[in-house]
Amino acid sequence: MDVCQHLKDYHVSRPIYSNRVFDEVHQRKDRETRSLQERLKGTCGCNDKWAVQKIKGILPILDWLPKYPVKQWLPGDVMSGVTTGVVCCLQGVAYALLVAVAPVYGLYSAFFPILTYFALGTSRHISVGPFPVTCLMVGSVVLTFAPDEHFLRPANVTGANETLTETLMEVDVEARDAQRITIACTMTVLVGLFQVAMGLMRVGFLVRYLSDPLVGGFTTAAAIHVFISQIKTILSIPTHNHNGFFSIAYTLCDVGKNINKTNIADLVAGLMTIFIVMAVKEVNTRFRQKIQVSIPIEVIVTVIASAVSHYMDLNSQYGASIVHSLPRGFAPPQQPNQALIGNILGSSFSTAVVGYAVAASVAKVYAAKHDYTIDGNQELIAFGVSNIFGGCFSSFVASTALSRTAIQESTGGKSQIAGIISALMVMIVILALGPFLQPLQKSVLAGIVLANLKGMFMQMSDVPVLWKQNRTDCLIWIATCLACIVLGLDVGLLAGLVFEMGTVVVRTQFPSCSTLGNVPDTDIYKNMKDYKNITEIPGIKIFKCNSPIYFANIDYFKEKLRDEVGFDAVRVFKKRNKALKKIHKLIKKGKLQVTEDGLVPAASMGVDNEAFEREQGPEAVNETVQADVKVQVDWTSELPVSVTVPKVHIHSLVLDFSAVSFLDVVSAKSLKLVIKEYIRIGVRVYIAGCDGELVRRMEALSFFDEEVTRDLLFVSVHDAIIYIQLETSSGNADDLLARKISQLQDDKEPPPFTNDEDLIETYDNQHLAIHGLSN
Repeated sequence: MDVCQHLKDYHVSRPIYSNRVFDEVHQRKDRETRSLQERLKGTCGCNDKWAVQKIKGILPILDWLPKYPVKQWLPGDVMSGVTTGVVCCLQGVAYALLVAVAPVYGLYSAFFPILTYFALGTSRHISVGPFPVTCLMVGSVVLTFAPDEHFLRPANVTGANETLTETLMEVDVEARDAQRITIACTMTVLVGLFQVAMGLMRVGFLVRYLSDPLVGGFTTAAAIHVFISQIKTILSIPTHNHNGFFSIAYTLCDVGKNINKTNIADLVAGLMTIFIVMAVKEVNTRFRQKIQVSIPIEVIVTVIASAVSHYMDLNSQYGASIVHSLPRGFAPPQQPNQALIGNILGSSFSTAVVGYAVAASVAKVYAAKHDYTIDGNQELIAFGVSNIFGGCFSSFVASTALSRTAIQESTGGKSQIAGIISALMVMIVILALGPFLQPLQKSVLAGIVLANLKGMFMQMSDVPVLWKQNRTDCLIWIATCLACIVLGLDVGLLAGLVFEMGTVVVRTQFPSCSTLGNVPDTDIYKNMKDYKNITEIPGIKIFKCNSPIYFANIDYFKEKLRDEVGFDAVRVFKKRNKALKKIHKLIKKGKLQVTEDGLVPAASMGVDNEAFEREQGPEAVNETVQADVKVQVDWTSELPVSVTVPKVHIHSLVLDFSAVSFLDVVSAKSLKLVIKEYIRIGVRVYIAGCDGELVRRMEALSFFDEEVTRDLLFVSVHDAIIYIQLETSSGNADDLLARKISQLQDDKEPPPFTNDEDLIETYDNQHLAIHGLSN
């Protein structure tokens, strides 16, 4: 489309508005401030409607279940629940390997959390259960406090033809597994308590600090940790348990040392599982519009692998590692080990945040797709109660997995009914079908785990895109990923979060500042560096800061302002003050006279006889100047004294604060001093575009006084510019130093230029604070 078609004129006629005039004309309203008691009364006021609303907020099932459209939604929910339930069973058993507990506990983790989320959750589509990242975080804690080395016991092995007994060491598997599930359950309960506490305190917004680049780098690093941890299962080789710093490097070293012990049967089964599952999932993705129900490839592979392992007796014939025990029924409830709580607080909190962040992100995606909303704080409570309940019944941390949620939604799931039906399918497996999975090779489960990591590894393709879009976000992604790989997931996540916060501080500490110019014959002002056809208004400097101004960036703000205006107001004042003192001495000695044309040497006035000057004295010489002569000091021209005063080419400075959202105490005091520094050298300062909240903040900080008044605030930059031009044309410009010189011819004592005047107005607040502390 032709650009000229967009060139439409519009004309606006209105007064020039300063903030004070605008407030008076449009009757600014005072904000109502309520006391804490009044706010609590308004929040906790109880009536029938309020009580019903609160109960439905705590138990969302009371809101959506009576409205459930049975005929429209139930068939889809049943189909989705059955399909998702089968996948939940297999993923639960597989993810138990990441937690380093028996596979049956993975089934428990796929069952119990769904029961409570069904009543408390607000998302209709997510599939609650184990998630690889949180499982690995729990597993790292489990392996830290319950490694195999802690459960070694002597084993007596007697040779066939020997009478001597050789004492060897073996792992007490029963005691080890019992301790590991105790640690996992204790951590799960603690994670739930953290999540419930965060939900009750309404701090779900804190998860927003986990930005998409940070979560992307973290989950990619977690996928790498999962991949490395499952290599030993695919190869079926012994390795030590490593966690924390450089755990990946140590694990790879162990794998390299024992690579010659690889079990070929497990390796072939694992590689075939990875290849087949990934291939069929790719088919499901590409033809999802033609295939109404996704192919449950994990189920098919598991059934075939279990049958092959059973009939070929891979465990006895080829030494394949199998599931072995998958007992029917549920384990009795157990209490968490309170002695462990102090040691796992940090890991539990980070796991709680990660689990909720992933679940909330997935829930928001499907809520936006199906046009409903979720309550972030209620989701925290729902997941917290689910983890507490599940932890008491031998489950580990529950979140959600994108792959399961995608299956539940794509197969027709419409509500939480699909989730409860999937839990029924898991219960059937726990009560009846568990023993059929006992001959299943662990390498097949590891292959299923690795095949489901494809989406996480594909996040690496985001790095080049992020680099082009925003290099800071790209650096956050890379730094978080590397930190999690090298330092471990919990410490790495903290390091990534600190790095992310550091980038925010740096971006605000060194904000973008610019000089604005005017588009001729318009009220539009743009950065001078961005456009050719804009002009800078003579005598006026327009300075814009695109960031909040606070204690960390106020010094940078002053530096950029000094660079843009081209002079240092403090230095100008000192040089002028120095020149003024010398001028005063010359006037007292009679070598300089004040005339209508300014300051001229006494010789040009015909008074060049030193004897005559000594006879009459300087007072007599000064009497030759009329008292009503107006002093004109041109600081841009050559002065009659040997002092180099920096040139000031502007008479007005406009600060565009339209992008400034707040000031703090330090920045307000410093900004006030800066304004006074410019005022005392004859440069008038105006602030334009302040938001009403920023003006209230200035008033609360006692920003305004007799010299820095509210009259310097203007609604827009253009209002300030027009006002300045009108003031300049009317000749109201004033020079404080000129007023001082005008009094010199009548003064017999030196002018009151004391050291205190320099100190009070010149020194930075920070220097004054340090000086005060040193006394």
